[in-house]
Amino acid sequence: MATTRYAEDRGLTRRMLGTWFGLGLLYVVIAALLITFLRSALVALVIVAGMLWAQWFFSDTMALAAMRARVLSPEEAPELHAMVDRLCALADMPKPRIAVSDTDIPNAFATGRTPARAVVCVTTGILRRLDEKELEGVLSHELSHVAHRDVTVMTVASFAGVLAGLLTRMALWGGMGRNNRDQNAALMFMAVLLASAVVYVVSFLLTRALSRYRELSADRSGALLTGNPSALASALQKVSGDIAGIPDRDLRSVESVSAFAFAPALTSGTSISSLFQTHPPLEKRLEQLAQIATQLGQR
Repeated sequence: MATTRYAEDRGLTRRMLGTWFGLGLLYVVIAALLITFLRSALVALVIVAGMLWAQWFFSDTMALAAMRARVLSPEEAPELHAMVDRLCALADMPKPRIAVSDTDIPNAFATGRTPARAVVCVTTGILRRLDEKELEGVLSHELSHVAHRDVTVMTVASFAGVLAGLLTRMALWGGMGRNNRDQNAALMFMAVLLASAVVYVVSFLLTRALSRYRELSADRSGALLTGNPSALASALQKVSGDIAGIPDRDLRSVESVSAFAFAPALTSGTSISSLFQTHPPLEKRLEQLAQIATQLGQR
C-alpha cells in the first residue's frame, strides 16, 4: 500500500488478510490439481499467469480503450486538474493522469498497475450532473483506490478463481483424455472437476466480498480526506438514481470497467444476488457516510 495521508482502514486490512488466508487454502487445492494434470496443468498455469500479468500490466490501456476515453491535459480541463491537484496534495500522493469518456452514463473509475501509472477517468455524464463538492467527493473516492493499489490487489485475488475455472474447462473438454472406460480414471475426472468447480465458486465469492469492502473503504477514505461525507453521499444518490433510468443495453457499454467504477453499471435487487455484486448496496454506503458525518460533528 502506498504511503499517503489517506486514513488507515484497519477493517480493510483485516478483510484483506482474511481473504488472502482463504485464497491460500484454495492455492493448496490448486497445487493438488496441478500434480494431477502434470504437464497440461503446468501449461495452464503459465497461460493463466501470463493473462493475469497482461491484465494487470496493461490495465490502464485496456480500460481507457474499453471506454473510448482520452487523457486530458491541464490546458484542456484546468478546473478538473486543479481539483485533482488539491486532493493529491492533501493525500500526499503522486498525481494520476486524468481522462474523460464521452458518454452520458454518469460514472468514474480509477485503474493502473501502480500510482505512477494510474489514471482516473470521468464521464461527461457525471461532469454534467455533479456540482464541484460532489465531484470532489467522487474524485477523492477514486484516488483512494489508487493509493491502496486496488487494481493489483484484485488482480492477485482473482488468480485462484481464473485458474480453477480454466482447469474445470480442461477437465470437461478432455475427460482427462486417457482412458474413458477405466473406472478409476472416471472417478479421478469427477474429483478434479468437482474440486475445480468448488475452488472457482469460493474464490469468486471471496474476491467479490473483498471488492465490496474495497468500495466501502474508498468511500470512507475519500470522505475523511475531504471532510465532506455529505457531498459524497449526494453524488452517490444522484449517480445511482440516474443510472437506474438508463437502459441496460446502454449500460453494458461500460460493464467491462464496472468493477472499478464509482457506481456499478448493472445491479440486482435480490438479497442472494448481492453476494455476486462488486459494489455494496447503496443503502449501506449511505449509512456509512452518515456515520462519518456524525463523527465529524456535521449532524
